[in-house]
Amino acid sequence: MSLQTTTLGELTRERLAGMRRGVEKESLRARPDGALAMSPHPAALGSALTHPQVTTDFSESQLELVTGAHADVAGCLDELGRIHQGVVHALHAAGDERMWPSSMPCRLPPDAEIPIGRYGPSNVGQAKSVYRVGLGHRYGRRMQTISGIHYNWSLPGLTNDDYFALIRNFRRQSFLLLLLFGASPAVCSSFVQGLPHGLQPLDGAGDACGSLHLPWATSLRMGRLGYQSDAQASLAVSYNSLAGYGASLHDALTRSYPAYEAIGVRGPDGAYRQLATSLLQIENEFYGTIRPKRVIFPGERPLHALRERGVEYVEVRCMDLDPFEPIGLGAPTAHFLDVFMLHCLTTPSPPDSPAEIAALGRNQHLTAARGREPGLALERDGRPVPLFDWAAEILAACAPIAARLDEVGGTAAHADALALARRRLAQPEELPSARVLAAMRQAHGGSHVGFVAARADAIHRELLARPWPAAEAAAFAAAAEASVAEQARIEAMDSLPFEIYRREYLSPRRLGARLADATPHA
Repeated sequence: MSLQTTTLGELTRERLAGMRRGVEKESLRARPDGALAMSPHPAALGSALTHPQVTTDFSESQLELVTGAHADVAGCLDELGRIHQGVVHALHAAGDERMWPSSMPCRLPPDAEIPIGRYGPSNVGQAKSVYRVGLGHRYGRRMQTISGIHYNWSLPGLTNDDYFALIRNFRRQSFLLLLLFGASPAVCSSFVQGLPHGLQPLDGAGDACGSLHLPWATSLRMGRLGYQSDAQASLAVSYNSLAGYGASLHDALTRSYPAYEAIGVRGPDGAYRQLATSLLQIENEFYGTIRPKRVIFPGERPLHALRERGVEYVEVRCMDLDPFEPIGLGAPTAHFLDVFMLHCLTTPSPPDSPAEIAALGRNQHLTAARGREPGLALERDGRPVPLFDWAAEILAACAPIAARLDEVGGTAAHADALALARRRLAQPEELPSARVLAAMRQAHGGSHVGFVAARADAIHRELLARPWPAAEAAAFAAAAEASVAEQARIEAMDSLPFEIYRREYLSPRRLGARLADATPHA
């Protein structure tokens, strides 16, 4: 296995011009008082099953906005902003709901009352809902209301080995992203009601449900309270090759798990409780900071697509929503991500091991819970290293890449993004997580819900005030109408009973052929 497959010198002008990025951004819908909106997905937003830009994630109350792949950051964020405007205008016309601009949720009802996404009576629509019912049974619905930004990134000319080398390095160094961009150090106590959590009350918390935090936290979303699973912790997924990764997932998708067998596929009343009793119902259930991805054909399993046609792009999954940015992601952050991805690609990338994977998990949890703590050390090659020292090393290594991107693009955007990261490292009080806590204390009586609700209202008004040409509004409405028609077409074409559809979709033969060198970690 090559330890390094791409060098800085191989990043030609043509290849860098072919770099693409796209965004998937989740946001709960909330009422002005900070409570979860319990209304159905707004009709003006079309079908959550088939709309290409506006869908839902776990909950009926959890929007997901999706851009296409773009040749530059400006185009990507412009599309994301226009989708936001369409959504905000639809919410404004329908009532007084807001998009919740924080990764950690608003005030939640009891777990069983959190509405699960609904996608209609078609087989594919029912499967999406049953999958979410299963997530609720396995992990609880509250955990699924956490929202984030997924940054989809690709570069032409990369092989599967190149992408997996990038992924290994990303996993080693993604603690830096939690430190620099984590913005979820606090949460409403309704999120952890009845659960052990280890959080501390925030001084002066003035909201009715109480606010909890960790004083040095960066991203509770990426810590032990976030997307975590004891069952998945038993997986030491290999990222040393597509074959090994595929073998690991294949096993998790086909091996029955006793705790999920106890839940059953159906309850005594015949209602579906989950799609399957395997450790993972489907590929999307596998949590991680980054995933190899491939655009799939209709009805195709994601693992089959990867095995048959290889990695097309990677999905970065560890980014919090930035409540200080109207669309949750600022241009400097996106420019930094492009630099960081190229850094991970061009740095030697030795094979991973179960021991290293375990250490990376510990590093992630430490950074999420205590990342700004002075003197905090992480594990590197079996030895402790101060987090801030390691972060500074990475930023220094990113400088030539930022310079190369700016040379090709005729800009200073990447060097500026790197300089901003260095300033924040030198002044940790300027990190987003520290700014969130300061704003909560200074202007909102220590209230998480109060702070985020105020930001939601300010962002709502700002987006409404932006120019929204009639042609844009008409195109947005037309896309919604077309998605409703497409959902109706899918429903009219269904012929199989759902149980037969479910069994056929989950058949192991649909996961693709096992590749050579496909032994997962022991």
